[in-house]
Amino acid sequence: MTAVVHYALEKAGVQLREVPRPVDLAEDEVLLRSEAVGICGSDVHQFHNTQSWRVNVPVILGHEFSGTVAEVGKSVKGFKPGDRVTSETAARICGHCLYCRSGEYNLCPERLGFGYGLDGAMAEYVKVPARCLHRLPASVTFEKAALTEPCCVAYNATCVKTHFRPGDSVLVLGPGTIGLLCLVLARLAGASWLGVAGLKQDRQRLEMAQSLGANSILDKSAEENMQVIRSFGDGMGVDVVVDASGHSSALQFALAAVRPGGQITKVGWGPQPLNFSLDPLVQKAARIQGSFSHHYRIWEKVIALLASGRLDPTPLIHRVEPLANWKVCFEEMHSGEAVKNVVRPSAVSAGAF
Repeated sequence: MTAVVHYALEKAGVQLREVPRPVDLAEDEVLLRSEAVGICGSDVHQFHNTQSWRVNVPVILGHEFSGTVAEVGKSVKGFKPGDRVTSETAARICGHCLYCRSGEYNLCPERLGFGYGLDGAMAEYVKVPARCLHRLPASVTFEKAALTEPCCVAYNATCVKTHFRPGDSVLVLGPGTIGLLCLVLARLAGASWLGVAGLKQDRQRLEMAQSLGANSILDKSAEENMQVIRSFGDGMGVDVVVDASGHSSALQFALAAVRPGGQITKVGWGPQPLNFSLDPLVQKAARIQGSFSHHYRIWEKVIALLASGRLDPTPLIHRVEPLANWKVCFEEMHSGEAVKNVVRPSAVSAGAF
């Protein structure tokens, strides 16, 4: 079968290659026919070898996916060939640590994810532990379901780790997929004012943020952006800042923008050193909270929102392409032309969504 393989830890160390179809299912595994795979910013980072996490090369990319059950292991219950499903990303967990036993297996120290630790779904077939699977309602297309994973990342950051009340003001830093989904979920949760900050080259993404409900777009210098923050409300800052950028300068801006007693939730990754003081965090008695990944209950909440239509990530999708066109999809996301592209490993030509 054909797959997008990260074969070497070097720039452009990713190729379309022929690889064996997965065999020898474990008793608790399912063989999934991969129908739609969202391209994540982390996939693009791995293509450019700028990731800040360990990658077990060679590995098939793709951790945002949906598909059809093709085969089931001997002990699998509740799933059968033909079922439409989407999958979580925790491909391997220990199963016995405190976090696994209490349902927070996303924090398991032995966790490995699809696409960097184990083979992912940018191939016709992928092996998945049955515990990772969630059924898809008939109203949720494969392409929409491929965005369940980033929706869950945003849900965890915005609606679980962050605590705000209807009427609070929320500023999102970084108009990528996660930032835009945090914006949508904050609006659903009752935020009264929504701001999104980005760079000048993020113009198209910032326009999308406005169409998704942002009240203010911040794309000037840090000082000019702070003037916008100071002109809002009582001038003391915003209740909540969600840092979906990951760059150290974004966190520094978050410290300046958050109001005394406010919250900062950091969901964006970035390897840069801080090189600034955290004293404003102390002075403001603000709280900073990290947010990573997701777990079963979050997935069920998000799938219910997708099925109801209250959460619709499809406006973020720029194009849906067969797997052979993976490279143009990566390039468009790297340049900022696209927020999200989706590939169809089982498709011969591009599909509609």
